[in-house]
Amino acid sequence: MTKTTSAQAWRRRALQAVAPAFPGRSAGPGKPWHLILLGALLLVLTIPAALLVAPGFLGPEPPAPAPVAPPWQRGPAAPAAAGALAPLDPAAPVPDPSAVSARLEPVLKADGGGSFTGTVQDALTGQVLFDRGGSESRVPASNLKLLTSVAALRALGPDRTFATRVVPGPDANQVVLVGGGDVLLGAGESNPAAVMGRAGLATLAARTVASLQAAGAAGEIKVLLDDSLFSGPALNPAWELGDVAAGEVAPVFPLALNSARYDAAVTTGPRPQDAAMAAADEFAARLRAAGAAAGLTVAAGVDRWPGAGTTGSDADAGLPGVLAEVQSAPVSDQVDLLLQVSDNYLAEVMGRMTAVAAGQPASYDGATAAVRGQLEEAGIPTGSVTLVDACGLAMGNQVSASQFAEVVRAITTGPDSRLRSALDGFPVAGLTGTLDTRYGDQSTVQGAGLVRAKTGTLNTVLALSGYVVDADGRLLVFSFIGNGLTPGAAGNKVALDQAATALAGCGCR
Repeated sequence: MTKTTSAQAWRRRALQAVAPAFPGRSAGPGKPWHLILLGALLLVLTIPAALLVAPGFLGPEPPAPAPVAPPWQRGPAAPAAAGALAPLDPAAPVPDPSAVSARLEPVLKADGGGSFTGTVQDALTGQVLFDRGGSESRVPASNLKLLTSVAALRALGPDRTFATRVVPGPDANQVVLVGGGDVLLGAGESNPAAVMGRAGLATLAARTVASLQAAGAAGEIKVLLDDSLFSGPALNPAWELGDVAAGEVAPVFPLALNSARYDAAVTTGPRPQDAAMAAADEFAARLRAAGAAAGLTVAAGVDRWPGAGTTGSDADAGLPGVLAEVQSAPVSDQVDLLLQVSDNYLAEVMGRMTAVAAGQPASYDGATAAVRGQLEEAGIPTGSVTLVDACGLAMGNQVSASQFAEVVRAITTGPDSRLRSALDGFPVAGLTGTLDTRYGDQSTVQGAGLVRAKTGTLNTVLALSGYVVDADGRLLVFSFIGNGLTPGAAGNKVALDQAATALAGCGCR
């Protein structure tokens, strides 16, 4: 009796548990409990099936809301108003010299042999904030290009361009290609948006053919070359022959393709040893192609004209003095290019063109004398300066870090506004020019995008001269020069970059 009663009680509790699924129905006496259980089981099976097929009737489930981007990753609500960087505040605090020294001394150390000298100045006042042998004359390497750039901008002016001309020759049916200092000629059409190739030989040839047609020329045309604008030896005896063979520089002429390169895109390796004749040969080929449609033929080969320097007379062939010409990029753009990529050939040409503007012989001696003269006129002391070339490739050059700091200061804040044209030429740390692959490690990355400086590299020489705005908004100029360094020691470039980075982060008060 007890067992039966217990079983009945358990069944009643089970039925009561599922009864709510059937409203209004009872699991009391008279109701078949097995039917109720079957209904409950069907209900349990039906609910998941309904959930599976419901999306087909109700549509896809809406996607989860996208995470909210932080403010610095969101697009602007409206375009920003046009504007520019505000000028530097002259009231920004000047760093304390002892604090600057405390930052620089630990990092400006040679890796192996040799030593670094250096100078840091406040650009606005000229106050010296750091001086380690700053007046000591040193081999500057390509930092010397800063001196040449300043001299060219002063003597020639930022807007000056150089013409490459074609004039009548001494005999009928002769034309003379006259170099005027443009060594960035392109072989094809002139490209007004470029610096390298602003003037193109294909364009010059087409204009020459048009002038010859207009003058009634016919028959075979002979091309002569006048590259007499420069004087003295084409190759500086102060340069190591190994550097010439490696293509660091080449004999210098007043016209050339691609800064005396076979290909503008290939900036290493051997260069043409007669860049003027290589350009003249290319011009003759372009003239031949352009003249074919006009019934003009061009004789094979190009000769240097022994009467160079007197071309262009109206009496030469009864033709106008100038048949055609193309103009280079302005000096300001050329200076920017030679500083950015440290182009030795272009720097040497700028030195010689500075000499031409100063009325001096366009030789190596004339160029160095003209550069020195322009620096003196700019108020930069040159008493201890020794110059034997205009690009810095020679080991005989001697300039101090303090003199470079004064040059950078003249460019950034000096009274001669023409020198501001050189500002864009300073490579930007980690981004452009000869600094594009530097400032990438943990010790220098804070200087990336902030430091702007001209590099200098020879076998035992490293230099870095430029400017930076420190953490307090003060413009600082600097120059660091290492001589006698262990060739290839990796820590030396890092030391220079760490020093410049330290200035960028300086709130040195």
